[in-house]
Amino acid sequence: MAANQAADAKNPLLAGSLADADHDREIPEIDLLSPLAIRGVVFRNRIVVSPMCQYSATDGFANDWHLVHLGSRASGGVSLVIVEATAVTAQGRITPGDMGIWKDEHIEPLARIVRFVHSQGAVAGIQLAHAGRKASCDLPWRGGTRLTTAEQGGWPVVGPSAIPFNEGDPAPIALDAKGIDAVVDSFEAATRRALAAGFRVIEIHGAHGYLLHEFLSPLSNQRTDEYGGSLENRLRLLLRVAQRLRQAMPQDMPLFVRISATDWAEGGWDIQQSVELAKRLKPLGVDLIDVSSGALTPKARIPVGKGYQVPFAKQIRQEAQIMTGAVGMITEAAHANEIIVGGDADLVFLARELLREPYWALKAQQQLGGEETWPTQYGYAVKRRAK
Repeated sequence: MAANQAADAKNPLLAGSLADADHDREIPEIDLLSPLAIRGVVFRNRIVVSPMCQYSATDGFANDWHLVHLGSRASGGVSLVIVEATAVTAQGRITPGDMGIWKDEHIEPLARIVRFVHSQGAVAGIQLAHAGRKASCDLPWRGGTRLTTAEQGGWPVVGPSAIPFNEGDPAPIALDAKGIDAVVDSFEAATRRALAAGFRVIEIHGAHGYLLHEFLSPLSNQRTDEYGGSLENRLRLLLRVAQRLRQAMPQDMPLFVRISATDWAEGGWDIQQSVELAKRLKPLGVDLIDVSSGALTPKARIPVGKGYQVPFAKQIRQEAQIMTGAVGMITEAAHANEIIVGGDADLVFLARELLREPYWALKAQQQLGGEETWPTQYGYAVKRRAK
């Protein structure tokens, strides 16, 4: 607990009174391996498994692949394991292989994963999502093309406006007021199922061109009602979802929101609007903004490079005074550590690098001079045997 208080006192976004009380004490520098307390949850370090779709579910059900995939990262020393984008309705899946949480039968397979993640000292979180106009696609290793008929395994697709993601695809059905209300209800119902499964963090997926992001961006939202046009209107759906989820969640449970900080396209969603969104989400009880970018339009020109999205996380953290997570082309422990030490973000979300190396966090502990928390069962390989 003392270590947690020391870490929190140095963070101006957390307990300021604690920082004031401890100003005469020397407080250890916050780094990648420092614990972080958010509401009633303590993360053992700042390393997070970013939600990554596996496209391996049947009818939305988690299976052995998901258990082993996610469980191995929990054993690998991360602090938080976020389950992939999990559809709040069957219609909201990206592909037929997406994980789902739209019915009660989905709870127990997810709870099995939660129990194992927690047994390894990590925290289990889940990302709740609706794919919007990017739904009903084939599996990516089959090309990922739009499934346009029931015979192909497809289903009707919805969005804020009748504008398809790809030119030539059928236009999505523009949601009416009743349909929007049903989306909000679906996110709340999914949250209650996530609580029943034992998750300790919930993240709302408002990024990557999926439904909530589609409402934010003027490139995909050309509505003329209270959900379109002005920034105030385009924020409305995501703010409604966040407010409803916060009301359904225990007060000691963190709520994150993933956003695309920019569409990387002229006339689209941008960092200034993202800052304003974060300012609006904070008083609703959102604790952290997981800052990604892009994927709203296939025509975007994205300057991908080392840590290319980190400046967005830093700007939102500073201007909105809210905790952020940095993600994107972060592969080295030293770089991840610099992000935390420099105050650019509070958590580092790793995706593809953790697919390549499930034990990245344990190796980062070694490289940064921390205590290596290898599973006891692996002691033969990483620790000396007692004589």
